[in-house]
Amino acid sequence: MVFHPVTALFLLPVMLLLLELGRRFRTRHKSPSESTAVEGAIFGLFGLLLAFTFSGAATRYDTHRELVVEEANDIDVAYLRLDLLRPEDQPALRQLFRDYTDSRLRLYNVILHEVPPETKELQHEIWERAVAAASAPGANQDATKLLLPALNAMIDIAARRQNIFEMHPPAVIFLLLFAFSGGSAFLAGYSMNARGHSWFYMVALTLAVTATIYATLEIEYPRRGLIRLSDTDRTFINLRNSMN
Repeated sequence: MVFHPVTALFLLPVMLLLLELGRRFRTRHKSPSESTAVEGAIFGLFGLLLAFTFSGAATRYDTHRELVVEEANDIDVAYLRLDLLRPEDQPALRQLFRDYTDSRLRLYNVILHEVPPETKELQHEIWERAVAAASAPGANQDATKLLLPALNAMIDIAARRQNIFEMHPPAVIFLLLFAFSGGSAFLAGYSMNARGHSWFYMVALTLAVTATIYATLEIEYPRRGLIRLSDTDRTFINLRNSMN
């Protein structure tokens, strides 16, 4: 289950409504305005859940960015080691590498859940041609020792990066986060002064929670919201330009 960052924006009116409902509920039942241990525990759990969810999203985002750079480096290393092949074998493989880099760049412009068929076909063709060229009569023996492991690393990291990109917390974590947001809003409204409540503080609370959850979803699901990973795009663009 995927949560779009826009989902967090619905918390703004919902939390405002629950704040007001909590305040009116206390007014109607004429409950005493005291802070209980239960309220403190719920607010504490909500804070911990929000903090750990945000921290986990930021960690996964940084890992994804690091893997993008690592993949670009692996492609670059394999491309440079094509120099070990015979001159007549290099042009076709260099063009395949350009096409492969283009396919990896376009991958970041869309939302995919697996390595595209185009990329898999290029991986297979690059591997077959490289093996044939490295084992051809008169080929440099160092080509097999250095080029093929570099190609293997280039192919492996494509699947690894895709798996990391699709690794998210269970949906129940975000559902629990939304539930705690609403419950905390109701309790906050319940603890307010029935007559002297301030809309400023109510709006400030809902804005702070909504903004934090929205930022968490933006980081957790990049390219579904405002975060576009333009810096990672630049890495592959620079790599592609170096192959011209």
